[in-house]
Amino acid sequence: MTLSICCAQRNFVVGDLSGNVQKIIAAAAEAYANGARLLLTPELSLCGYAAEDLYLRPAFLEACEAALQQLQEACVQWPGLALVIGHPQRDAATGLLLNMASVLKDGRLTAGYAKQLLPNFGVFDEQRYFAAGNGSCVIEIEGIKLGLLICEDAWHPGPALAAAAAGAQLLAVINASPFHSGKQAERETVLAQRAREAGVPLIYSHLVGGQDEVVFDGCSFAVQADGRMAARAAAFEEELPMVAAHLVDGRVSLMGELKPQLGREHALWSALVLAVRDYVGKNRFPGALIGLSGGMDSALVLAIAVDALGADKVRTVMMPSPYTADISWLDAREMSERVGVQHEEIDIAPQFEAFKAALAATFAGRAEDTTEENLQARIRGTLLMAMSNKFGHIVLTTGNKSEMSTGYCTLYGDMAGGFAVIKDVFKTEVFELARWRNANDPCGTGLDPIPERIITRPPSAELRPDQKDQDSLPAYEVLDAIVARYMENNESISSIVAEGFVTADVERVTRLIQINEYKRRQAPVGPRVSVRSFGKDWRYPITNKFRA
Repeated sequence: MTLSICCAQRNFVVGDLSGNVQKIIAAAAEAYANGARLLLTPELSLCGYAAEDLYLRPAFLEACEAALQQLQEACVQWPGLALVIGHPQRDAATGLLLNMASVLKDGRLTAGYAKQLLPNFGVFDEQRYFAAGNGSCVIEIEGIKLGLLICEDAWHPGPALAAAAAGAQLLAVINASPFHSGKQAERETVLAQRAREAGVPLIYSHLVGGQDEVVFDGCSFAVQADGRMAARAAAFEEELPMVAAHLVDGRVSLMGELKPQLGREHALWSALVLAVRDYVGKNRFPGALIGLSGGMDSALVLAIAVDALGADKVRTVMMPSPYTADISWLDAREMSERVGVQHEEIDIAPQFEAFKAALAATFAGRAEDTTEENLQARIRGTLLMAMSNKFGHIVLTTGNKSEMSTGYCTLYGDMAGGFAVIKDVFKTEVFELARWRNANDPCGTGLDPIPERIITRPPSAELRPDQKDQDSLPAYEVLDAIVARYMENNESISSIVAEGFVTADVERVTRLIQINEYKRRQAPVGPRVSVRSFGKDWRYPITNKFRA
């Protein structure tokens, strides 16, 4: 006996109930035509993941109920096809909200499963909205008994073992698991362990797409009962992967197409591209605007934006000040020509002098310092936001994680904008990604986008004569390693020093992280691509006197 299963690896949009219903209907029609008799949609596919405080609005939950009813009525057109739909639902007895997987078949709601384990760490706040379910749900389709699980349930042994004890011959897991670097391999390792523990194979249906600060990478997959990979869908792409479940002598084996995993840089690049494409597209901006400096960070953001949106939707502006090197505006001009975007240059020297003149009496007797440096950044931020207002393009900011960690950025200056593309990418990773992108063409643009001189020049903010980033910060290899240990991994200062780092460097970097929280809290949102990002992952008080 064979059951054909399809995963609706689709880009569902938060709050777009009618659009999500149509995507599910289209996926069901195609899956049915291809012989599938079970369609697995991702976690909360009906309303999009995560709808956050929309779950607290009765009108939203009523709309979700109506959308589920619409799907229930639509499924009569595919006789014998079971649809597993992720959605929020009030418990009729308790009134509590549940994270549900409901089974629709032949116009009826035949079964339902409520998520048992609600993650409440990192970017997850599910205990704010949902009550935990209890008990297993095993359904029979085409002679095969399937145990339903939802995402976090499969990261722990209990629910999978309970489903197998209740008679499940196959585990079907619907998911919305945010990407971070290395997460794809981690998922497969953990879920293979679940299959081995339960002694039954497992199919994992996953979401794809960008949603504010998180990115979902697809890569739906299936594993055999012994943990071997049986199938894997593409990363960062919409797909309808099919998996055949064969029942022989009471045991199920799986067969499907096994696509390769992406390498680290390829996955990271794809996540950033998808994040930009979806943030700009889902929020209906006509395009993106980037302040191009001739430096590495803005060059990388431009390359990502062109891959994500196409050159016709990206606009750049170079705003030289008295301290901008000639090679900077020449490199910026060359890159804009390479990638084919609209580019212009606005000299900010007149505005800079005007600001200084306006403040001369107030600042009398005080030497120039970072105040005047920041004025240049703030003039640029004002001009970019004016262009954004005029043309509707969203400003993509260009600060990286190294800068965000240490406050090496200017409020209302280079931090001014709507989406911080590389705020979770270390400076060392910026260089790695630039070299990787020049050597690869993942989006088929035919471009080698970043001039080599931009990559090899020493980084500089160019806000004072002969300025270099390393005049103010430790070498990026040292800085990034300290930040990763302290901020991402919660290591103590003493343990970092014990790893061989200079005590003064560690104390300085960790102090900068602590005192610049007020800046980061005002930064634009940007995609989370590491195990811990500044944003939902990082919730430190601004007013805080504790020092380790």
